[in-house]
This record gives sequence, C-alpha cells and structure tokens, in this order.
Amino acid sequence: MRTSQLKSTDYAPYYANYVSLLNDGDLVEELEISVHDFIRFVQDIPMDKHDYRYAPGKWTIKDIIQHLIDTERIFAYRALCFSRNDQTQLPGFDESSYAENTNANARHLKDMLTEMALVRQSTIALYKTFSEELLERKGIASENAITVGALGFMIIGHQKHHEKIFRERYLTEEYVHEA
Repeated sequence: MRTSQLKSTDYAPYYANYVSLLNDGDLVEELEISVHDFIRFVQDIPMDKHDYRYAPGKWTIKDIIQHLIDTERIFAYRALCFSRNDQTQLPGFDESSYAENTNANARHLKDMLTEMALVRQSTIALYKTFSEELLERKGIASENAITVGALGFMIIGHQKHHEKIFRERYLTEEYVHEA
C-alpha cells in the first residue's frame, strides 16, 4: 500500500495533519526509512537538549520519544485487532497519563532509541504479514473508524509530527531563550 492510496475515510479528520507530512511511498518501506531517519536526527541533537522543556509543563525530548514508542505499540495493537476482524471498539488512551507514568527522563537516550528501533521492527514484521485486503480492513478506535493501513501511516506521520515540533520548539534559539 502506498500513501497515495489512503482515502480520507480511512482515518479520522484529526489525522489529516499527519497524512500531510507523509511521503508517497510504500508503507513497509516508509516504516523502515522513517525510523532510521528519526534515530539519526535524534542522535544529532545536543545532549543538553534531551531533558529540555521549551515551556513549563511541556514534555522533554525524552518524554516525546517514550510517547512515540507507547503510541506505536498501541497503533500496532489496533492494527493487529482490526486485521484479525476483531470488531471490538477499542478505547482511546490518555497520552498525558502515559507520559506522567514513565521514567523517560531517567533513561539513557541510547536505550530509548534501541527500544524504538525494536518496536518498529516488530511493527514492520506485523505489517509484512498484511495483504492488501487486510490493510483495508476497518475498526473503531477512539470512537473513529480507521483502517489497518492508515494505522501504519499514522505511526509514521505521528513520528514526523513530533520531529517537526523538535525542530520548531526545541532546537531554535527563539525557544531556548524563552524557557
């Protein structure tokens, strides 16, 4: 499945922002490429920025990396359920509660990036098992219909969304001096 095959009915309107950040590529290839690009990007961030918050109450870069890992696990679980034709409506999740209940800022960045790569490898292995028919299966999560394929693309788009936030709010002089 390619990004250009996504239809607006494959995902909730909320995710349109993520879709706008996607390249028109093959889903599995984009899952592979995007995680490698992200890890290289994060490895180039100065170490003193890893625990930086651009404003009080905002997440650190480590918090966001853990958020990406947690979200990918949830989205992959949803994809598994829907691909297996499980019609159970899956709940949303409280990302703030998840973030408040990790020890992301006490972890080494290398360990977090290793975990991210392993989670992505698991996601890729799962997506390699899906036929075109399975990628088009829909389920309900967070009270919205979404396809198995769209969930894979949302993993990539969500990651790109946060990379964009890193660039705009964590790695610019404007925010460094305000915080």
